[in-house]
Amino acid sequence: MTKEPIEVLDDLADQVADEFEAYRQPDEFKDVSLVIENSDEEYPTLIVHVDREDAESLADRIDEFLREHGARTERERHSDTDVRVLTTVD
Repeated sequence: MTKEPIEVLDDLADQVADEFEAYRQPDEFKDVSLVIENSDEEYPTLIVHVDREDAESLADRIDEFLREHGARTERERHSDTDVRVLTTVD
């Protein structure tokens, strides 16, 4: 039995949260935020929002981590401190 894309993305989100835990301290502003956009149930997207001074370098690390775990990624760069890694799976 194969997992649905939303389940795979949920698992990936948990792995990203664990791997980049230092950037997600509970009582502070989070440098890395995770959201699963599932308005299109057939093609949900995990959005990893990086909001910090060196956003691009941290986004590079997150992007590499996600690709190593079988995801496809794209980037949206809104500014030097605001980068989003959009993640999809089959």
